[in-house]
Amino acid sequence: MHLAPFRAITVALTACVAATSLFLCAPAAAQKAFPYGAELRLDAKPMAGSKRLPWLQFADDGAVDIDLWCASGRGRATVVDRTITIVPTALRDNQCSPEQLVADKDFLGKLMQVTAWRWEGFLLVLEGPEALRWRPASN
Repeated sequence: MHLAPFRAITVALTACVAATSLFLCAPAAAQKAFPYGAELRLDAKPMAGSKRLPWLQFADDGAVDIDLWCASGRGRATVVDRTITIVPTALRDNQCSPEQLVADKDFLGKLMQVTAWRWEGFLLVLEGPEALRWRPASN
């Protein structure tokens, strides 16, 4: 009896099992780290009559630069594993229109309700009652 065909099947099955287990474990291992230092722009369209989009930039020390639809300032962020909290500490209104002030207030409320983060492809998703998707700036 020739054992060569059985050895080939055994080697093929072993390789298949190894590849399958590697594939199943890869997504957890491939999760990207939190993007400290990157400028993150909201994945949305600008408000009517404006080119400005909200953006965030997180520093390793917990400081966060915050630009809303009009207002801008600083805050503090705490990132632990996949959880995050963001607290604005000082914002200025930059001579905003009443519509922009309302939009900033609404958006700031959503930002302060964020509790977790994850990567969705190349977008950073800040999760809360409403998911906020952020695109790392390419410039």
